Amino acid sequence: MKSTSALLIAAGLLLGGCAATPAKNPADPFEPLNRSVYQFNDALDRAVAKPVAKGYDAVMPEPGKIMVNNFFSNLDDVLVTFNDLLQFKFAQAASDGSRVIFNSTFGILGLFEVTDRLPKHNEDFGQTLGYWGINSGPYLMLPILGPSTVRDGIGLYVDSFPSQVRNISHVRTRNQLYLTRGIHRRAQLLEQEKLIEGAVIDRYEFLRDAYLQRRQSLVYDGNPPRSGYDDLDLEDEDIPQQAPAPVDHEKAPIPDFPITRQDEAPEPAVKLAVADEKTFEPPKVLKIWVAQRSY
Repeated sequence: MKSTSALLIAAGLLLGGCAATPAKNPADPFEPLNRSVYQFNDALDRAVAKPVAKGYDAVMPEPGKIMVNNFFSNLDDVLVTFNDLLQFKFAQAASDGSRVIFNSTFGILGLFEVTDRLPKHNEDFGQTLGYWGINSGPYLMLPILGPSTVRDGIGLYVDSFPSQVRNISHVRTRNQLYLTRGIHRRAQLLEQEKLIEGAVIDRYEFLRDAYLQRRQSLVYDGNPPRSGYDDLDLEDEDIPQQAPAPVDHEKAPIPDFPITRQDEAPEPAVKLAVADEKTFEPPKVLKIWVAQRSY
């Protein structure tokens, strides 16, 4: 997709001028520029994309939304199967390839999903690069396209070549499909967006962290490696912790020792009558309780 490659090149040129600017998050070294791009995307979304998505959501009947979703989901399964093979996930590729064949034929070009018993997977070339050990690289906020990384941006460009929509020769039909898919996907986010609208948070950081965590989970098929802190927490959880017995302060026994006046310093230790005649400190809970009593 020429537009995708142009956006990636432009972002790379702009990032080169902001590399010296310090960032709070090591995964986001170009945060100042990314925030600027985010503000541009947010303004464009509020002015154009969101109102159009709301109109689409209000006008389009539910069966129509389902068929649109099934149609583009079937096209995505072509890319998923392609990346399954690149990751040597042959059993998964057979399942996803079967989804494409049966939904494209018996499902009338994917408008109806007839393979609901076969699991749907999520694979793209960015995940394929991560599968083979390629680091995600710095976080990028791409114009119009939204959150990404250097690795995912390259993956997005590579995935455009086997894309069925990109290979449509009729320009008007191809652009209409791109527009319809964009509006439909934006409409799907309307309900999710309500969850963070009322929260007092930095939406840029929220979206960035959520995107990076989700991509990390997808690369490892939902089982990402644990960090050092996670391993430490796991070790602590494996050790059975016995809760201390509750103390009834009202019924706690009070040792028989003389109480000094308030102007006198209390003795640091209390000698109790025990068999071995040892001197020891009263329990801390008991000391606090005694100190709070009024005489």
